[in-house]
Amino acid sequence: MNTKTITIRNITLGSGMPKICLPIVGNTIEEIHSQTEIIMQNPVDIVEWRADLFAHTTDSSAVNEAIWAIRRIIRDTPLLYTIRTAREGGKSSLSFDQYAALIQQASQNPLIDAVDIEILSGSKDDVANLISTMKQTAIVIASSHDFTRTPAKEELIERLCYMDACRADVCKLAVMPQSAEDVLTLLAATAKARELINRPIITMSMGKLGLISRLCGEVFGSALTFGCAGQASAPGQIDAKELKAVLEITHNNFVQNIY
Repeated sequence: MNTKTITIRNITLGSGMPKICLPIVGNTIEEIHSQTEIIMQNPVDIVEWRADLFAHTTDSSAVNEAIWAIRRIIRDTPLLYTIRTAREGGKSSLSFDQYAALIQQASQNPLIDAVDIEILSGSKDDVANLISTMKQTAIVIASSHDFTRTPAKEELIERLCYMDACRADVCKLAVMPQSAEDVLTLLAATAKARELINRPIITMSMGKLGLISRLCGEVFGSALTFGCAGQASAPGQIDAKELKAVLEITHNNFVQNIY
């Protein structure tokens, strides 16, 4: 069983009930400010800033202004910086070098606690080197997203194990189901990876069909789930308050009886 935990500021992943992450998806500083205010009125453990959706992603001054605006509102809540590429459901069409430079720049800001690094954003060597470099200044969540399909169980496990081999702090996988069997594949891969990987894992099956995977993560080994407080950043995210209620029911009435 995966027993390793990672502490991001004041939140520990890999222990107890899955933590809730809510995304900021604003295009302007004003939208970011407004959305962050709403997020903090909801159950939230980690805030994710989707910087690829910001109108000034490559403007270092504007990025730092946005980070400061977010931090003033979220106070001690952990902040995850993410640039999601177009290939993996985001808006960024940057080259790997540009992508890596922006992540490195953001990680230098002490108000950023964690960064997301897509394992397919560059060559294996480039990604491994980026993860190694980023671990010096921030918690690294290695990720892989497939918005069209759910690969075979063996491939899903292989991706998570590759993230582990790159020594990322957290391994994240999101896939799109085309059938109920696809959802089961994702959950089975999660359970197996929990046995193989000694670090926190985050997995989800997206869309309405995959909703159950966002609710039962503690049973299968997923340490965090994404909800929304208004606008979602990916298909299948549900209201944070509803999400918290279901997670608590699962934790209090099922998982504790098993473990």
